[in-house]
Amino acid sequence: MAFSAKVDNPRPIKRVVVVGGGVSGLAAAYKLKSHGLDVTVFEAEGRAGGRLRSVSQDGLVWDEGANTMTESEKEVKDLIDALGLQEKQQFPISQHKRYIVKDGAPLMVPSNPAALLKSKLLSAQSKVRILFEPFTWKRSNPSNVSDEHFEESVGGFFERHFGKEVVDYLIDPFISGTSAADPESLSMRHYFPELWSLEKGFGSIIAGVLRSKLFVKREKSGEIKGAVRENKRGSFSFQGGMQTLTDTLCKEIGEDGLKLNAKVLSLAYSHDGLSSSQNWSITCASNQNTQVVDAVIMTAPLSNVKDINITKRGTPFPLNFLPQVTYLPLSVIITTFKKENVKKPLEGFGVLVPSKEQQNGFKTLGTLFSSMMFPDRAPSDLHLYTTFVGGTRNRELAQASTDELKKIVTSDLRKLLGAEGEPTFVNHFYWSKGFPLYGHNYGSVLEAIDKLEKDLPGFFYAGNHRGGLSVGKAIASGCKAADLVISYLNTASDNTVRD
Repeated sequence: MAFSAKVDNPRPIKRVVVVGGGVSGLAAAYKLKSHGLDVTVFEAEGRAGGRLRSVSQDGLVWDEGANTMTESEKEVKDLIDALGLQEKQQFPISQHKRYIVKDGAPLMVPSNPAALLKSKLLSAQSKVRILFEPFTWKRSNPSNVSDEHFEESVGGFFERHFGKEVVDYLIDPFISGTSAADPESLSMRHYFPELWSLEKGFGSIIAGVLRSKLFVKREKSGEIKGAVRENKRGSFSFQGGMQTLTDTLCKEIGEDGLKLNAKVLSLAYSHDGLSSSQNWSITCASNQNTQVVDAVIMTAPLSNVKDINITKRGTPFPLNFLPQVTYLPLSVIITTFKKENVKKPLEGFGVLVPSKEQQNGFKTLGTLFSSMMFPDRAPSDLHLYTTFVGGTRNRELAQASTDELKKIVTSDLRKLLGAEGEPTFVNHFYWSKGFPLYGHNYGSVLEAIDKLEKDLPGFFYAGNHRGGLSVGKAIASGCKAADLVISYLNTASDNTVRD
């Protein structure tokens, strides 16, 4: 079992600190504790869970952060199995029915080639270009592969392969719905590294996905079974919302292992290279007592890391090499309408609004049909909707008042779903730093993280600044950091640490 404790070890128990109590930090802490290590999580806020934030009120259940996740990453399945959360997983009803707005009306996203041919979402020219992409983009033609060092945008990459209409009505809404960004602002190499690599090997993206050695290797190793299960079941949440996952992790870590309102002020590395004794000391605002540990996992945003006083053997460790990271603001608006007042309800997962549809008066990024997906999230006479506003498209609008956002959301839902009158309930939550932007200079961010880990022995970084923005990728990042800590501590115990 990936999370089971190891056999008894006569060596002294090693101590690790995890800075940040989001899902990546909690997953890392849980894995370390499962391996017999003494772990403490320091969270600057008054609650753990990070972007997983669920609310239950007056018969309603909603998420103010991530609403669903997948089991695309093996670490996710291992964690859910270890926590015994399979019975609490909830899979959306008709989740493969997803909509994108075109010319002011929601159209279903085609889920297979036959549906693509019938769909009105794309023109005949775009459909032909998609179907023939494997034949026109052959690896034998060097011009079909972007330059290794060229920071191409996500929009530019997909436009080369499929045309601008595909970018406008498939890629753009997908990007805004998953990261609040836009295709031109994102680096293809960093946002879609797997697809970027597939082009290098196959030329054609579609052929690469179908024929990549990655799938062949998975099939040979038996991992294909897990992939098939994920494809069949798709996205999911938990009974009570996504916070059920982090609440369960917190319970397993225990009160003694989780320190809230504990902003880290300083970290000091003081190993003398002559023994395998503890290397790091940490001081928090809530408790000026210094805690001494063997390793540190940092999951706080880089913008917060800059505020920590780090020293190495008594000498200040400058952090001026950390680049400025752009964060996208996002407002989440929860509304309910009487079912009788929604004249054109859509069954399915939700609807995304492309940037081009702003010309038709739309200002939101998209809306999830929360009570359609999970009927137990609202009373039987209500529709519960989760709508997103902001990102690169409307940064200022993300900071608007609840009243203004209510008007915007009500207007969009009236056009899309025929929602008449005023919502019976409104809740507004604002994320000032909703997502880090994987922009064209994001390579410098990853280089800075690598430098931190290289120059500070026993220091490891995890979270959505590295490896991806989804919940699953954040969990995987935390688990991988935990594995590195375990390996590091085992090596330190077997050999004198020298750096």
